[in-house]
Amino acid sequence: MKKIFRFILNTIPRPILIRLSIVVRPVLAFLLKGNTFTDPIDGKSFRMFLPYGYGTQRNNVLSPSTLSLERHRLLWLYLKNETDFFTASTKKKVLHFAPEQEFYKRFKKQTNIEYTTTDLFSPLADVKADICNLPFEDNSYDIIFCNHVLEHIPDDTKAMQELYRVLKPGGMGIFQIPQDLSRTTTFSDDSITDPKERAKIFGQYDHVRVYGRDYFDKLRSIGFRVTEEDYTNKIAPELVTKYCLAKGEIIPVCYK
Repeated sequence: MKKIFRFILNTIPRPILIRLSIVVRPVLAFLLKGNTFTDPIDGKSFRMFLPYGYGTQRNNVLSPSTLSLERHRLLWLYLKNETDFFTASTKKKVLHFAPEQEFYKRFKKQTNIEYTTTDLFSPLADVKADICNLPFEDNSYDIIFCNHVLEHIPDDTKAMQELYRVLKPGGMGIFQIPQDLSRTTTFSDDSITDPKERAKIFGQYDHVRVYGRDYFDKLRSIGFRVTEEDYTNKIAPELVTKYCLAKGEIIPVCYK
């Protein structure tokens, strides 16, 4: 199964995968019913989660029902338990880059947010836009989600500056990235062009860097006030296992 999933991820373009997954998802959810692991996004339980990874495959990480990964389930729990994102009575403007399927329909249905999605390629994007040159006015959004996007962007400094520009003063942004916390500094090497080698070194064929712990300080240098939220350490250990979370993953919560 691992080899099949790795082949699919590395062969089929992401926009096509998004469309195909809509059909495949209910079949997988039915076949894998059980009570070992639970997806907190929809509350459904399964005997196993699916493997995932463009290079090295991780076991029990892809939810059969929502197709969420560890980072998505962690973010959902953080938003639900630590913020008023789902309950605020005052309507907030939300900008979501490269919207994830597990969030897209749920966020669209929320009456307490004005929800806009954006991306260059995603079929779920309302606005096709380059993150380094956004078509939005200054100080436009109360909340911005930009998760696992910056590692794809050659000029991530410009992208961060644009995120800061369009976020309202007092607004919140969550900018998750794949991060190697054992690294002090971020690693990149533009001379590595072979897709297989990029997947081996950067974790995915279309990544351009591996972020280290200096990621948070780079966000601060742009102007953000950053909280390094180690949220798995605030959750009971048995729930970390049951929800298939990545222990120690940091959520970068940014404020303007």
